[in-house]
Amino acid sequence: MSEPQNSRSSSSTKEERRPTPEILISEKDERFIQSLFQFIEHEKRYLQCPEEGPDELRYLIYRFVFNKVIARSKAYTRLLLIIKAEYDDTIRELKRRKKEADTSLQTLAALTSHHSKLVKTCQRRAAQLRDSLCVLQRETAELQEEIKRQKLLKEQSTWIPGLTVAESKDPKALDKHMKYLVAQRAALLVRKSHCVSVELKAELDTKLQAAEHQRDQLSIENDRLKVLYKRLRFVCDHLSSWENEGQKVPLEELLGSTLENIRQTNMMDNNGSGIDAELFESEEPIGVDESMFLTDYLHRFIELFDSGQYEDAALLAARSPHGVLRNLDIMDMFKGVKGHLGSVPPTLLFSQALLITAAAGDKLSGPLSLQVVHCFLQHGTLQLVTHAINQNKLTFSEDLGDILTEHAQKNPSVTDMCLALATTIYEACRLYRKIALNMCMRGLIHSATEFMNHCKDFTAEDCMWVLHHLPSLPLLQLLTEPQQGRAANLSVGLVCSSLLAEPQHQELALQLLDSFVGQGRGDICS
Repeated sequence: MSEPQNSRSSSSTKEERRPTPEILISEKDERFIQSLFQFIEHEKRYLQCPEEGPDELRYLIYRFVFNKVIARSKAYTRLLLIIKAEYDDTIRELKRRKKEADTSLQTLAALTSHHSKLVKTCQRRAAQLRDSLCVLQRETAELQEEIKRQKLLKEQSTWIPGLTVAESKDPKALDKHMKYLVAQRAALLVRKSHCVSVELKAELDTKLQAAEHQRDQLSIENDRLKVLYKRLRFVCDHLSSWENEGQKVPLEELLGSTLENIRQTNMMDNNGSGIDAELFESEEPIGVDESMFLTDYLHRFIELFDSGQYEDAALLAARSPHGVLRNLDIMDMFKGVKGHLGSVPPTLLFSQALLITAAAGDKLSGPLSLQVVHCFLQHGTLQLVTHAINQNKLTFSEDLGDILTEHAQKNPSVTDMCLALATTIYEACRLYRKIALNMCMRGLIHSATEFMNHCKDFTAEDCMWVLHHLPSLPLLQLLTEPQQGRAANLSVGLVCSSLLAEPQHQELALQLLDSFVGQGRGDICS
């Protein structure tokens, strides 16, 4: 009996209960065999043996049954023992093979586990390498971007200054820019024609120093000759007087007294107070000398300006004689240049120089005052504007006040100060409308109303102008109310008709009427 036979015998009941060989023909033997099959089925169910495949418990059951059969069959005991021995050998061989298979499986499992660990290690290492590769790729991309940026900067350095990339590729824009450069080159050549080389300038400076030295020597000689002329004229005057008086005094006495007077005059000359002012020319150059002086002054200014010494150039221009360089053209020159990084803008330097060099009461021109104030406001130096207005160094105008008012509207932090300065300017210009408007913008509604009431030149039209520029219900109520026995500045009917005619002011007119209804006023004048 073998293991495959056992599995086949347990597959169906009919096969298990088939007729036994002819050697077991007795009914007792038949019952014995049936009891063995029942025992096998019972034990297999009890021990929960699997239906198929090798199993140690099923082997023990069949071995026990085989021993029962051997013990029952006396005649075939030897044969059955041989069969049993072969069966046991087969089972042992199967066990050995199974053990070898298990060992092989364990070895395979160990190898598989090692392979799995190795695969995991490789996968982890591969993941690390992928991460490193990503980092390298990112750094490579960054380096490539940096290379591109450097190349772009290098390419941009070769672009045409003053043109964008698109304009650099546009033939029309290039032609226009070329014409501009040609014109600029022509202007530079013209300017160059008025200049001299450095060597020639050094030579001219040397000649100028020599001429100045000669001028000083001649000035000293001139002073000496003037003193001599004064003495000779003094003697001549005394001699003429002596002749006209009939020569009453002897000539020797006259000459003695005259020489004594000359000696006294000489002592006074040594003290610096004996020469009449009429003998000396004015220090201020006139005529040709003045023209040469102004030319030298202008050249000095241009030299400082071209060399980038904007502060010195600004002071030189502000102190120019007769104010020849205190004009808008010079202001435009300073506007057209930019100072060094971190330095004061050239325009602000010139504006400050104009303000510093101007004496109190010495006003700048109207257009120049506008430019100076605009420059101060642009660079946030409101204190300079305040100083200029308080020292009366600006020419007041409506445009100047408007600049301050506009700046106040754009910069809430300095609104009150700018409006106060603008009011000062409007007062000087007698612009009553804008005085009242600025007072209202500062929140001084009652003060503005009192100003309108007490100003004789303030008309109803002016009141309406203020309302149109700054619609305000409190102001409108104050203007339409009678003031201490006098009629209101504005008629309610006139105000309402004027405001209702404009869509943006209709709401204000309705608010005024609502306030009258709330107050119960029935005496609305037409």
